[in-house]
Amino acid sequence: MIAWVGIGANLGDARANVLDAIDRLARLPGARLVQTSSLYRTAPIDSSGDDYVNAVAALATDLDAHALLRALFAIEQAHGRERPYRNAPRTLDLDLLLYGDAVIDDAPALIVPHPRMHERAFVLAPLAEVAPGLVIPGRGAVSALLAAAGDQGVGKLTWP
Repeated sequence: MIAWVGIGANLGDARANVLDAIDRLARLPGARLVQTSSLYRTAPIDSSGDDYVNAVAALATDLDAHALLRALFAIEQAHGRERPYRNAPRTLDLDLLLYGDAVIDDAPALIVPHPRMHERAFVLAPLAEVAPGLVIPGRGAVSALLAAAGDQGVGKLTWP
């Protein structure tokens, strides 16, 4: 199964936190890191604080969706993730965006495709970079959805 994970952070050294999360995903038992996007900088949406650093990663996994989500939460906890209120600034946020072409509604624990991912340029831009033909079940192609969300100010990070 190919699962897509959204990665974001805006507290502490956000870039280092995102890179460490990618490293931890690469070492996750029951999964193999297949692909990652570049890092992107985005302004907070429905949140506050500093700009976010975002990326996406594709994992080939034998874990079921719930087990994968628990593993993502464990990585967040290792980064001191707290959830004092909805959309609070965060040291690390890992979202299970897609799990193959499955549609899962086990609310509130797990909803796949991730709610609102089809409206968020900070998810769509990294996805479009590495998988422009990817289709979000019930929503459409990533590239078309990104065109509709293009005014959200997402910029690819560069460094030496």
